Amino acid sequence: MSYNKIEDLDVYILAEDFSNAIWDVTAGWDFFAKDTIGKQVCRAADSISANIAEGYGRFHFKENKNFCYYSRGSILETKSFLRKMRHRALISEETFQKLLNQLEVIHIKLNAYIKYIGKSSTV
Repeated sequence: MSYNKIEDLDVYILAEDFSNAIWDVTAGWDFFAKDTIGKQVCRAADSISANIAEGYGRFHFKENKNFCYYSRGSILETKSFLRKMRHRALISEETFQKLLNQLEVIHIKLNAYIKYIGKSSTV
């Protein structure tokens, strides 16, 4: 498996698409919702792909892995915000499930990428 550019990473593309979906959801909220949870969930979702990209640009595998761990933390942070959004009736149950499923796929793929990075560093 060879990745010549960041856009070759499925997990990166999925994370970027997910953060755009979060933006689209929050863009229609009223000022209070946008100013409180909206900003935070957008930052957390954006951080998933941003940390993957930053790690990808690092020279050493260990640095790349560390940024992937930050990304994984942002996934869990975003999951927390999704639950809050559902509880506060900012999104429907259907939207919650769709976003949560997307996030779970990203989480699985990120774990696989981290495992791949670990194997690459020992080769």
